Amino acid sequence: MSVSPLSPTRARPWPLATAAAVCLISFAAFWVAQRLAHVNMLDVMVYRAEAETLRAGGDLYAMRATSANLAMTYPPFAAVLFLPLTLVGVPLMRTLNTAGNLLLVVALVQLSLQLVRPALSRADLWRTTLWIAAVVVWCEPVWTTLRYGQINLLVAVAVLWDLTRREGSRWAGVGIGLATAVKLTPGLFVVLLLAAGLLLWRRDRRLNQWLRTAFTATGTFLGITLASALALPADSKKFWTQTLFETGRVGHAEETANQSVSGVLARLLHTDAPGLWWVAAAALLGGAAMVLAVRAALRGDRAVAVVVTAFTALMISPISWSHHWVWCVTLLILLYERSTRAWPVTAAVALVFASFALWWVPHDPGRPELDQNAGQMLLSAVYPLTATAVLAGYALTLWRARRRPRPLAPEPREAVRRREPQAVANE
Repeated sequence: MSVSPLSPTRARPWPLATAAAVCLISFAAFWVAQRLAHVNMLDVMVYRAEAETLRAGGDLYAMRATSANLAMTYPPFAAVLFLPLTLVGVPLMRTLNTAGNLLLVVALVQLSLQLVRPALSRADLWRTTLWIAAVVVWCEPVWTTLRYGQINLLVAVAVLWDLTRREGSRWAGVGIGLATAVKLTPGLFVVLLLAAGLLLWRRDRRLNQWLRTAFTATGTFLGITLASALALPADSKKFWTQTLFETGRVGHAEETANQSVSGVLARLLHTDAPGLWWVAAAALLGGAAMVLAVRAALRGDRAVAVVVTAFTALMISPISWSHHWVWCVTLLILLYERSTRAWPVTAAVALVFASFALWWVPHDPGRPELDQNAGQMLLSAVYPLTATAVLAGYALTLWRARRRPRPLAPEPREAVRRREPQAVANE
């Protein structure tokens, strides 16, 4: 990942109407393909069951839903957020969920472009957004998110909305706080904001945007969590003292869909409990990656800092299903803009997320992932390996930039002018 400045778009732009038509055609084809594939939208059915349990006054964490006997894994506030799902019938709910997620694809692309290319004009921003959205909707994380009716796109959009606000925005941080109150892992962005903000504060002792956003996000999260504890004391106590630590209720660590370091180690070690190996690997990788993220933030490269943090959260989490990796959309936009001379890298990363390669290995019931061979392990670790390679490439770029000799500073003009009369006299 290069640290060079963004290059302007030189190609002659297509009309906005053409981009909109292509995007609509792509989305319509996507909708038809999902219907033909008989997607079950399993997770949105679980969300609906959680909201129904809340309305009935039942135990949220004793609930089981769908034929897969799935349990609630989010904090209690999530059930409150899902209450609108119970206001309509199941067929309409599924339709609205798909339509909403397609709109969120557009929002994710647009916010990613604002993060990477903040100088784009409104017309260019919309034109580029629609072209990219027409393509990235077909990548595996997005496809699987809509297949299950997941909330990954909403979480990513909430985080990016905060991180693309103008300087001084009083609302920046609310999105991250809300996302963390629902799904915890976005809390790593607060770590980035605090670390970068405190280091910048040490330089000039002024409250900067990074710290403001971190404080707002933390306050939002704590306020929502406290309100949830007051409204749902039994469920809140059970989640924060018991359910939070039961990672097994989310699923088996070795499942192919688990694209985290924990999943990779579980398959590598042929066990469903990688234990201390995962703790050590997550600490080492997470620490090194967050150093890169903070350094990027201090260099003023917000886009790299955000992408590195997002992928770090995905890799160090105990469970990161493949549909959690919708951040690949932001990564691909960043790589396309920064790697003009290394376009094969961008193409290779795009191929990884569009290939569905992780599903080429046995993953039927019976837990065949515990007996994978070397080739199958590589395929089922394709997302973490790609993310690690991208992070290593960025670290190498920074290292080379530091070792490159700096050019001598040009002599000030006034000094040159003072020497000129003396040089003429000597002649």
